[in-house]
Amino acid sequence: MSVWIIASLAAAFLQNLRFVLQKSLKSRLSTLGVTFSRFIFAAPFAAALVAGLVWFGGYSMPGMTPAFFLYASIGGVAQIVATALLVALFSLRNFAVGIAYSKTETIATVALSAVILGEGMGLLALLAILVTLAGVVLMSGLPRIGNLRAGLFGAPALIGISSGGLFALASIGYRGASLSLEGGGYLIRAALTLAFVTAFQTLIMALWLALREPGQMRAVLGVWRIAIWVGIAGMLGSFGWFIAFTLQHAAYVKAVGQVELVFSVLASWLFFRERITRLEMAGITLIAGGIVLLVLVPG
Repeated sequence: MSVWIIASLAAAFLQNLRFVLQKSLKSRLSTLGVTFSRFIFAAPFAAALVAGLVWFGGYSMPGMTPAFFLYASIGGVAQIVATALLVALFSLRNFAVGIAYSKTETIATVALSAVILGEGMGLLALLAILVTLAGVVLMSGLPRIGNLRAGLFGAPALIGISSGGLFALASIGYRGASLSLEGGGYLIRAALTLAFVTAFQTLIMALWLALREPGQMRAVLGVWRIAIWVGIAGMLGSFGWFIAFTLQHAAYVKAVGQVELVFSVLASWLFFRERITRLEMAGITLIAGGIVLLVLVPG
């Protein structure tokens, strides 16, 4: 199995674990505080990863170009805004429509990859991505939503599509940044991109919290015993994504990453004894089938 597939699957699992850990902080921190905990505790570990690869792994530091800083900065800002839009959906009616539309991220990634990076793909690969998208839509509950027509053209749909587009832009930014580095293997490229982006996002969110919610910075530091594990899981998961982005078309990576939703449903079934519905089973089947097709026909 290709390294990028293993990295994507591991990243999806670790991201799901990070979400579980972050949920335990929601009663003690604001939404922005929970988000900030991911970055501030991940940044030191990301920097240590780069140092470890250079000092103990024998890797040489890649050369950082202006394009690297541009791509990485765009990706970092896009991810923060996309996350904020996704959180905003929960305060709106018909938010499930918006969540479903945010999953068009994979299609947006295909389009942006072609426009920004000049990366195309074969018809079978595109079909595989559409199959995984159909599975995600089923698992999101869109077919069960009442008054669907009203929801399709309202604020939730607009916010969801915008969120998906920005997440796609973030993925393109990260791949572009890694590919813009001069020299070095894929591990050090991915680690250096991750370290810069995490530090950049930490700085942006720290400034924002200082202006809007100054008490949250102290609150985040006060729950470090839990938050540090959020940072570790987040850093390892992001490292997996960045490895995959360095090695493969971003749309392929995001399509395989849809397996995260399967992990969530299976966790609910195994640990909370929640019943899996027929729509969820159909969605799991489509996601798995799309991933298999993508793996077998990567072009």
